[in-house]
Amino acid sequence: MATVSVRYIVDDVDAAIAFYRDHLGFTEVMHPAPAFAMLDRADLRLLLSAPAGGPGGGAAMPDGTLPAPGGWNRFTLQVDDVEALADRLRQAGVRFRNDVITGVGGKQVLVEDPSGNPVELFEPTRDEARLTPAS
Repeated sequence: MATVSVRYIVDDVDAAIAFYRDHLGFTEVMHPAPAFAMLDRADLRLLLSAPAGGPGGGAAMPDGTLPAPGGWNRFTLQVDDVEALADRLRQAGVRFRNDVITGVGGKQVLVEDPSGNPVELFEPTRDEARLTPAS
């Protein structure tokens, strides 16, 4: 059951659903309108909204500014083997912002969803960096 929600603005909700479902292991919870979908992966609920998709997360701000995809804020998915996953995603044509790097807590790489929103894939190399420490 999801305990945290993140909303991403996406250009194409259907393309985003396919990306997160097919490449990153999310499950579609609901897709009640073309401009909105809700996906789950473990404790994370991902809300996908198209800009100007009516009332809700994609609605224009009072000054008329529309939400837009992209930026640098992101969520992180812990993975077992970031190199192997990165290879599979490259073969599938997924866009990357960088190559796999090793930091103080693990290995990481940034991939982009079809709208350019970043997702960090993180393989911990230190027990303290794991979401659930090894027993």
